[in-house]
Amino acid sequence: MNTEEKDNSLETLQQIRSIMERSARFLSLSGWSGVWAGTVALAGAAIAFGWLEKSHGFTYYYGSFEAELSAAGAIENYLEDFRSYMLQFLVLAISTFTVAFIGGFYFTYRKNKQTEVKMWNAVSRKMVINLAIPLVAGAIVTLAFAYRGDWIYISPACLIFYGLALINGSKYTVSDIKYLGLTEVILGCIGLFLSPGYGLYLWALGFGVLHIVYGIIMWRKYDQ
Repeated sequence: MNTEEKDNSLETLQQIRSIMERSARFLSLSGWSGVWAGTVALAGAAIAFGWLEKSHGFTYYYGSFEAELSAAGAIENYLEDFRSYMLQFLVLAISTFTVAFIGGFYFTYRKNKQTEVKMWNAVSRKMVINLAIPLVAGAIVTLAFAYRGDWIYISPACLIFYGLALINGSKYTVSDIKYLGLTEVILGCIGLFLSPGYGLYLWALGFGVLHIVYGIIMWRKYDQ
């Protein structure tokens, strides 16, 4: 076999490998989706910090709440105001996730359209299912924490279950997502042992900064 035949054979094998990989993995995730999600998460965290700074009767020390409770009936008022703020934060978190998801879907759809790849197929369905199982479980656990008033565990739980979802879904898409998932899980586990006040900072780091870094890496590696 001469050199030209060897080169042709190698090229054919590479094409076959590429086809097999695309048939087994959803490789059309856009790096801009990560950048968008991270930006939205940081914006949500900034809004949350702004609410805390403008709150009446609350002081935010490294993420934990303190209030002046010397007046009669202050404890009841504090608890009522606290629940109101926590409900605001819960709505903010859901809104942030929704906006991030819509933007991520748009960028991924645009990339698939440009590359003429069908977005909804057997592989993408498997990826969504594997992502959804830990996410749904995490949503239930988070709502249970909120219902019982264990707010300090919400941020770590969000990071841990989101990371597990990425790890679980990584076998059907680019492997880089697995490393992002592992980092999210580690951050969440750290958050379980830190002062509860650091939860919002870890939330901003995990969902904000890490997503932007991941998106830039994905864009340079696959989109560019």
